[in-house]
Amino acid sequence: MSKSINELKSLSTQVRRDILRMVAAVNSGHPGGSLGCVEYFVALYGKIMDYKLPFSMEGKNEDLFFLSNGHISPVFYSTLARNGFFPIEELNTFRKLNSRLQGHPTTHEGLPGIRIASGSLGQGLSVAIGTALAKKMNGDKNLVFTLHGDGELQEGQIWEALMFAAHNKVDNIISTIDYNNRQIDGDVDDVLSLGDLKAKLEAFGWEVLEEKKGNDMESVISILENAKSKTGQGKPIAIILHTEMGNGVDFMMGTHAWHGKAPNAEQLANALGQLQLDEVSDY
Repeated sequence: MSKSINELKSLSTQVRRDILRMVAAVNSGHPGGSLGCVEYFVALYGKIMDYKLPFSMEGKNEDLFFLSNGHISPVFYSTLARNGFFPIEELNTFRKLNSRLQGHPTTHEGLPGIRIASGSLGQGLSVAIGTALAKKMNGDKNLVFTLHGDGELQEGQIWEALMFAAHNKVDNIISTIDYNNRQIDGDVDDVLSLGDLKAKLEAFGWEVLEEKKGNDMESVISILENAKSKTGQGKPIAIILHTEMGNGVDFMMGTHAWHGKAPNAEQLANALGQLQLDEVSDY
């Protein structure tokens, strides 16, 4: 499953094209955070995680991933499709009636790769911790990965889960915070500041890594591999990954305006023009 750096970078551009075309087609969705997390998703599924196909909901003896901030489903769906979980052409059904690709991931449609419904923020860490504990009880040596939005950390349930994981030495989990400092209503620092997040997570008993270049493929791979090397040592692992909302599209960067807004036809053409590939494989 492991891909080369050049393959991962090319795939990142293709995933960005998918994201934009998906949300534009139905004039609905969340492109900003999705574009910012592309390198993380592409690295995770193309290099870092040990997973099996065809997809099994049981997830025994394989690494598992839980998306907690489910509104960035476009990047998740594209990554899954591009890694063989379901047909790429199905991306064309995003947010349409009776589609398996709902705006927030759900499980009752049976979409391969989706393990929990994650429309309500704050819940994914609790589920992932329970799964990580189950792996320990079953003698399963594989890991559990999660992704969270920085604005999502304003939810109280997150902090209860953080305490629980440290107290119970859940050291087979790697939780990443997408720290783009933007949420639907503005900058995180203006809405409800997280303060010194690294110090807070460490005070809660987590091993904390931080990467400033969250949209650089080599840097993302390096910190994820570093995190894996620190598992099994008595502490849960957190990664603070600094990304840029809307990354790759100049007019979507530097603002929270594209958190949940789709581009029109002219804007889509502009954006796709900035995301050129030698071999485009749009669905």
